[in-house]
Amino acid sequence: MDNDPIDMNLLRLFEAIYRLGSVSRAADAVGLSQPAASQGLARLRTALGDALFVRSGSGMRPTLRAEQLAAVVQPSLSAIQSVLKTKDRFDPLQSRMTLRLHLSDIGEARLLPELMAALHREAPGIRVETSPLPHEEIADALATGKIHFALGFLPSVIGTERVELLRDRYSVIVRARHPMLSSGTQAVTLQDLRRLEYVAVRSHSETFRILHQLGLDSRLALTSSHFLALPAIIVKTDLAVVMPHAIAQRLMSSRQYALLPTALPNSRFAVYMHWNRRFDADPSHRWIRELFVSLFDGPDRRPLTSSPRPAPAA
Repeated sequence: MDNDPIDMNLLRLFEAIYRLGSVSRAADAVGLSQPAASQGLARLRTALGDALFVRSGSGMRPTLRAEQLAAVVQPSLSAIQSVLKTKDRFDPLQSRMTLRLHLSDIGEARLLPELMAALHREAPGIRVETSPLPHEEIADALATGKIHFALGFLPSVIGTERVELLRDRYSVIVRARHPMLSSGTQAVTLQDLRRLEYVAVRSHSETFRILHQLGLDSRLALTSSHFLALPAIIVKTDLAVVMPHAIAQRLMSSRQYALLPTALPNSRFAVYMHWNRRFDADPSHRWIRELFVSLFDGPDRRPLTSSPRPAPAA
C-alpha cells in the first residue's frame, strides 16, 4: 500500500460495491459514471494491494481483505451520515444532556432560578452542573468543553464569544432596624459609610474592589467563603454588605433588611455569558444561548459581541 491517503469518496464507492455487489449499481448509488466507478475501484485495488472484489455468477464477491475493510468502513460511514443528518436538529424535550456552567455562588442566586424554571418547562431532561473556576482557567475550560458557558462579570476572561445578559449595580444592605436608619438621614454619605463595618464574600472580588475604592478596607470585619451565610449574619449584627442590587431586592420581601439610601460610585456592571466559538454551530449550544438571552433580555442589553482576544506574540 502506498503512503497517499485514501479519498473518502473511494471508501463510499467501496461500501456501495460491497453492499450492492455490482460496480454499475454502486456507481448509480454514489452518483458516478460507470467508467469513473471502475477507475475508482482500480485506485483502491492499487492502494490496498488487493483485488477486493472478484467476479462470480451472482456479481462481485468480496475478498477476505474486503470483508475486513467493510467491517470498519460500514459502521464508520453510517456514523458520519448520522451526524450529518442530525447536525441541525435539537429537541429540548428529548435532550438528556448535562449543562456545565461556571457560576459564582452570587451568580447562582441571580441566574439559576429563572434558568431552572425555564428548563423545567421546555427541557425537563437537561441536568445542570455549576462549578466556580479560577478566572484564568475559564477560557481553556470553554475551549476544551469542560464547561459549556461561563456566566458573570468576568472582565479578565478574553478570547471568547460573549453576549450581555443583564446589567446591575451594587448596593449596601443592612438589617431593618440598623442604627444608621433610625437617624433620619435622607442620604447616606461616604463619611457615614466609613462608620460602618462590613462583611464580604471571598469569591466575589468586586465587593473588595468597591470597598478598596472607597477607602473602606480597614472596615472589613468579616470575610466569608460563601454568600449563603450573609443574610443571617446581617440580621443579627450591625454589619453591612455590598451586593448586587437585584439580589438585595429579593431580600427586601422579608422586611428584615433595608437598603441604605446611597449611590456607590463606579458600581454598575454587566453580566455576560461566555463560550468558545468552536461550539457556535452546535444546535444544543445555540438553543441554550438563545434561552439565556430570552430569559434576561432587558431593554438596555447590548448585542452579541466577541470579548477581546489576546495580542499575538511578538
